[in-house]
Amino acid sequence: MSLPAVVLTPRLRLPLWTADEARDVLAGRGRPHWHPDYPRPADRDAAALRREGDPWGPRHIVRAGDGLVVGSIGFFGPPAPSGPPDAPTEPEVEVGFGLVPEAHGHGAATEALRGLLRETDRAGVRVRGAVRPDHTPSLRVLATCRFTDVLGADEDGRLVLVRPLPGAGNA
Repeated sequence: MSLPAVVLTPRLRLPLWTADEARDVLAGRGRPHWHPDYPRPADRDAAALRREGDPWGPRHIVRAGDGLVVGSIGFFGPPAPSGPPDAPTEPEVEVGFGLVPEAHGHGAATEALRGLLRETDRAGVRVRGAVRPDHTPSLRVLATCRFTDVLGADEDGRLVLVRPLPGAGNA
């Protein structure tokens, strides 16, 4: 189960972070082709999860037109079996995403997530997302991308939603 190093959508590129980029994100340092508000605090949290060679790690959300990095998207580790230990089901990953405020409202988060979901579908991996119940824009992105199964709330009070795998009898 692997993902390409760069995922392409009609308007975006989603490249994995390099080690140098992850160090800059972790330190809160920008780069010339990064939006001035990037990295965000959540991006710095994601940098701590990056592992060299892991295709399931954090990625930049890069606008294809001007090459500007406006956010990040990625998984919190490689796929692991879902369900209880005595009855594991399909592999599952948790996704996180976010944009700088200036990029909100233009469909970039939805397009980036759909691009990654194309790849997770090919790999046979189910995806879940956790979001604050009052964070309407993220809830809208997840709903648009068919995250329809509600698992409940996590320890931080975030709503946990799962997108069933297409063709798994519930697509």
